[in-house]
Amino acid sequence: MQRLDLKQLLSQRLSPQQIQFIKLLQIPTAELETRIKEEMEVNPALEEGDSDDADERDDSDADDTPEADDPNDSLDSDDTTLDEDFSGPSEVSDDSAGPDDYADERPEPAAEVEALGIDNDNHEIDISDYVNDDEIAGYKMQGDGPGDEEERDMPLADTSGSLQDSLLDQLHFAQLDELGQAIGEQLIGSIDGDGYIRRDLAAIANDLAFSQNIEASEAEIERVLHVIQQFDPPGIAARDLPECLLLQLERRPQEEATINAERILTETFDEFTKKHYQRIQQKLDLEDDELKEAVAVILKLNPKPGGSGPMGGGKGSAGGAQYLMPDFILTNDNGELNLTLNARNAPELRVSRDYREMLQTYDKAAKKDQKMKEAVSFVKQKLDSAKWFIDAIRQRQNTLLRTMSAIVERQREFFLTGDDSKLRPMILKDIAQAIGMDISTISRVANSKSIQTEHGIYPLKFFFSEGIATDSGEDASSREVKSILRDLIGNEKKDHPLSDDKLEKMLNARGYNIARRTVAKYREQLNIPVARLRKEL
Repeated sequence: MQRLDLKQLLSQRLSPQQIQFIKLLQIPTAELETRIKEEMEVNPALEEGDSDDADERDDSDADDTPEADDPNDSLDSDDTTLDEDFSGPSEVSDDSAGPDDYADERPEPAAEVEALGIDNDNHEIDISDYVNDDEIAGYKMQGDGPGDEEERDMPLADTSGSLQDSLLDQLHFAQLDELGQAIGEQLIGSIDGDGYIRRDLAAIANDLAFSQNIEASEAEIERVLHVIQQFDPPGIAARDLPECLLLQLERRPQEEATINAERILTETFDEFTKKHYQRIQQKLDLEDDELKEAVAVILKLNPKPGGSGPMGGGKGSAGGAQYLMPDFILTNDNGELNLTLNARNAPELRVSRDYREMLQTYDKAAKKDQKMKEAVSFVKQKLDSAKWFIDAIRQRQNTLLRTMSAIVERQREFFLTGDDSKLRPMILKDIAQAIGMDISTISRVANSKSIQTEHGIYPLKFFFSEGIATDSGEDASSREVKSILRDLIGNEKKDHPLSDDKLEKMLNARGYNIARRTVAKYREQLNIPVARLRKEL
C-alpha cells in the first residue's frame, strides 16, 4: 500500500562560499600564497595585478561605461549575495581547546556563519554584473603596510641541502669498493631523523639481498657502519644513545675528564640517567671534582646529531629547518601599538579582463546558439568563482585584523612590557563577544597564527589562558603562575631542588590558590623535569 507523507524539516547547511572562507581563514600566512597559486591554476579568470594596472583599466573603461555601478555592489550579482559578516548567533558549549588553558567553546561549523542567499536559477545572464565591476578587476587589499615589491618579499635562508646529501658526499670520498659503496648508501638511507640507525644489521642485510640483489654479511655491514660513524656530524649513525655519546667523546682530546666521561657511559650509564651520583662515585672511585668535570663534558654532547647537519632532516626529507612566518606585525611607537598584517596576507588579485570581454562579446552577438551559451556559462562560472575567492580573501583579512586588534587591546600591558605576569586571563569567548563573532571563528584564527612583536614572535594561543583564583579575589592568568613557577625553579638550590609540594606551598604563600597536581601539570608543560632529575652536583 503506497503512502504519502508530508514532512517539514529545518536545517542549516554551509554554502561552497562559506566553506571556502572557513578554509582560507584557518590556514597560516606561509600556506596562503600556495593556496592562491592553486586557485589561479584551476581558475583562469583569477589573476594577479597591481594598483597601476587597475588605475589604467579604470581610466580606459570610464569612457565606455555609461554609468558606473555602486562600488559597494561590485561583489554582488543577481545570482549571489555574500554577507559581510560570516558569523552568526549560536548556542555553544564549553570545551578545552588546548592542553591547559586554551579552552573555550567549539560549536559546529554551521553555527559560525549565516546562511547566504544563493539563487541558482540562471536562466538569463545579466552581462552588466560582470562587465562593469572594475573595482574588483583592480582590487587591492588595504592596510597591509608597505606596498613596494621588494619589501613584500620576505627573504629566507637557503635550505637546499640535507643531512643525507651531506653523508652521501662524504661516502664518495671514503675510498670504498663497489660493495662498500652500496652498503654505505643503504646504511645512510636507514638513518632516522635524529641521526640513529635503529634497524638490526641482519634486517639491513636482507634489504640489500631483496632490493639490490647484493649479498653482504653482518661483519661487512658493520665495517662500513664504522666508516660512516666517522662522518660529520659527530655521533651520526649510532645504534643507541651511549654509542652516540661515546662516538663524540672519541673525537675530543683524551683528557682526564673525557676518560672519566667514557667510563661513566660504559660502566654506569643507568645510574647516570637516574642521576645517582653517589653510586657512580662508589663504583668508579671518583672524587667530587672529577665527577663534576666528567658530567659537564657529557652534558655538552649532542644526543640527536641528526639535527646538526646542513638540514638535519635525516633521510633527506624536506623537514629540518623550519621558518616561522608571522601573520601579524605589532610595533610600539612611544607607547602607541600599531598592528598590521603581514604583506603576504594581502595579495593583489583581480578578475581577468579577457574573461569579462568574452561576456561583452556574447552580449553584442546577434546569434546566440547552444555552443555560445555553454561557453558563456563556463565563463560566468569562472567569474563567479574568482569573485567569491577575492571576497573570501578580503573577509579573511578583515577577520584577522578584528580578532588580533581585540587581543592586543585586552593584553595591552603585556605587549608594552613583554612581562608574562602582565598577561590577563582570556578565553576564546571573551574575544568572540568583543568583536561579535562566533567562537569557532576565533578558534580558527588563533589556532595556527602568530604575531611578531618587539619582544619576539608568539603564537596566538599563547595569549589565551585560564584564570587562577587569588587571595585578593581577582583571577590571575595561568601564564603568570607559570612564569613565577619557572623563576622559583630557576632560583632553587641545584643540589636540593624544590619538590612539587614545596612549590605548591610557596605559590600559596604568594596568594595563588593552586593545588599540587596543578603545579605538576604546569611544570610538565614548561618541560621541567621532577626534582630528582633536576639535581646537580
